[in-house]
Amino acid sequence: MKNTEVRGCCAASRGESIKKSDPVRMPFRTTGRTNPQEDMILIKGGKFLMGTQEKAGFPEDGEGPIRNIKVNSFYIDPHTVTNGSFARFVEETGYRTEAEQYGWSFVFYKLVSETTAKKVKQKVAQTPWWLVVEGATWDQPEGPDSNIADRMDHPVIHVSWNDAMAYCEWAGKRLPTEAEWEYAARGGLEQKTYPWGNELTPEGKHQCNIWQGDFPKENTEEDGYVGTAPAASFPPNGYGLYNMAGNVWEWCSDWFATNIHKRGGKDNPTGAETGTNKVMRGGSYLCHDSYCNRYRVAARTANSPDSSTGNIGFRCVMDV
Repeated sequence: MKNTEVRGCCAASRGESIKKSDPVRMPFRTTGRTNPQEDMILIKGGKFLMGTQEKAGFPEDGEGPIRNIKVNSFYIDPHTVTNGSFARFVEETGYRTEAEQYGWSFVFYKLVSETTAKKVKQKVAQTPWWLVVEGATWDQPEGPDSNIADRMDHPVIHVSWNDAMAYCEWAGKRLPTEAEWEYAARGGLEQKTYPWGNELTPEGKHQCNIWQGDFPKENTEEDGYVGTAPAASFPPNGYGLYNMAGNVWEWCSDWFATNIHKRGGKDNPTGAETGTNKVMRGGSYLCHDSYCNRYRVAARTANSPDSSTGNIGFRCVMDV
């Protein structure tokens, strides 16, 4: 049975745990990119049917009703920002993420070592599989005894919405609106459940990195991964975009609202004017049909702008 009350498998929020200290925003210098749209994919603008009313959806998340939306043309990264790209950003700017400033971030319990697990002092009460790990950061994803040496092509994680915005500023890009994200994720298909169609595993082949097995106890790893997969893994959608379902949640620019279809507009909508949480799209490696079936194209969730976890990343877009 789906649990529609708790979204803890989606991504934990800093609001669910005691902060160790208030982070101080650190200024950083921007160098700019000489050719920021290089390697990006041009998505030609048009109209599409946004949202869903299918039975597998979550109406309380504001997935519906289906509405006709128009977006202008834009460039989008073919995959999420990788550890390698984020490392260059940090090297050039000296930027410190909010996870580094807080001194901790959320990590899924099965990914930490026994040594780190013994040092954990806090868990999220409703979803105890989320551990508050001291020293968990983008370059130490599972805590101080981990590193990203063999994961430079994986999505950067433990990045907050604020961190993603800082990267975008440096790269001369921006975060996608929720409408742009869904338009791109659909890959030219209309009202399909996933970026590739309606069947989760066509011809028995896995198309994305999500949980298989009994969440949160056992992951059978049938898709080949227990944590993140490389950012450009699995077949791309019709627009050449990788991992628009599963792997890591992706930050969007919009404030989250469940009734945005009533007041968000239909021409290049940018979301609610104010709010407390930012939209996230795409699902992650922790999503499973039995608990958090939010790796569907129309699915959505939200988190506070300062939150970071081991399953949240982002990709960038640019205006044409």
